[in-house]
Amino acid sequence: MFLAKKLIGGLIDVVSNIDPGQFVPSDPPPPRRPLAYVQSNENDEERQFRKVFQQLAGDDMEVSPNELMNILNKIVCKHGDLKTDGFSIESCRSMVAVMDSDSTGKLGFEEFKYLWNNIKKWQGIYKQFDADRSGMIGADELPNAFKAAGFPLNDQLFQLIIRRYSDEKGNMDFDNYIGCLVRLDAMCRAFKTLDKDNNGTIKVNVKEWLQLTMYS
Repeated sequence: MFLAKKLIGGLIDVVSNIDPGQFVPSDPPPPRRPLAYVQSNENDEERQFRKVFQQLAGDDMEVSPNELMNILNKIVCKHGDLKTDGFSIESCRSMVAVMDSDSTGKLGFEEFKYLWNNIKKWQGIYKQFDADRSGMIGADELPNAFKAAGFPLNDQLFQLIIRRYSDEKGNMDFDNYIGCLVRLDAMCRAFKTLDKDNNGTIKVNVKEWLQLTMYS
């Protein structure tokens, strides 16, 4: 019990030193709308993306964690300049969970488009900060890579992320960088939603805490 309290206290100290106003998560995906309304208001680019999504998602028009893993790994394997072990099923389950705004266990069109656009944006940042073109981002390059993505990290939180997502040398490959940012972005959006007074603090009960932490 003492060890658990010490660990939780340490994490709280890390989080309490962070100004959530510095974080710039993406705007949340729009709510699901009737297909007829969406199609009548889409531009040509959005219609083309919907056609691609239909081919990827299949008849149910939703992307499961397994389908997301296959999609991402097919794309990543075409980019020799991105060092990766491949997106694991556990990583894709986590990404689906934090993006699954309607709790279906899968990603609908708007959720997938939101994730896809973020991955494209973060891929550009990843390549930008891979200064030595190794296909990975080194520990010395990572702070600025997260800052460019909208998440300036204090040293304590950065060290936690390094331990969780980097290799033993502190280098982070592409799938871990994306997986970390998807989670960071989602948790910051959740915080901002719960921070009704915009004062940098939230109050949650045990049910809300478990919902936030267990399905993510």
